[in-house]
Amino acid sequence: MKRAGMIICLLLLIGCKSKTVKRDTEDLKIKKVPTAEINSNQQNKAYSLGKRVLETCNTSKFKPFNETEVTKSVMENTTEERLTKTCLRFRQYYGSFIDLKLDGVYKTKQETIYRYHALYTKKVANKELRVFVNEENLVSAIKSMDWDEKFDIKITE
Repeated sequence: MKRAGMIICLLLLIGCKSKTVKRDTEDLKIKKVPTAEINSNQQNKAYSLGKRVLETCNTSKFKPFNETEVTKSVMENTTEERLTKTCLRFRQYYGSFIDLKLDGVYKTKQETIYRYHALYTKKVANKELRVFVNEENLVSAIKSMDWDEKFDIKITE
C-alpha cells in the first residue's frame, strides 16, 4: 500500500509542469520624471501624507486617512497600533522625525513614486520614504526603508 502511494505521488510530481508566467516588462520600468513635469498638487499631497505618518512618531497621535486621500488597502493597513509599533523602533534607533526632503519623482505605468529622504535627529538615520500615488490620485502605498544610494542607477531614462 505504501509503495502504491509513493508511485502515485511520483507520477503526480512528474506529471505537473511548472507554468511560465509572462510579464509585461513595461509595467516594471521606472522612469525619472523631469522637474518641469511634476504635478505640484500631487507632490504636496504625497508630502503631507508621508509627513503625517512619520510625525505620528513624535506626537503619538495619528489622524486617520480618508477615502479621498488613500486607497482602501492603505486605509486598512495604516492603523494606530501598527504605527505605534513601528514608531517605537524608529524613535529608539533614529531619534525624532524632523522632515522629508524630496529626492526624486519617478513614474511606472500605473503609479507615480515620490522618493523622500527622511530626516531624523540621530545622524545614523539613513532612511527613505516612498509614497506611491495611483492614476486616481490616491496614495496606493507608503513604504519606509533604508536609503538606497544606487536607486538612480536602476532607473531607465
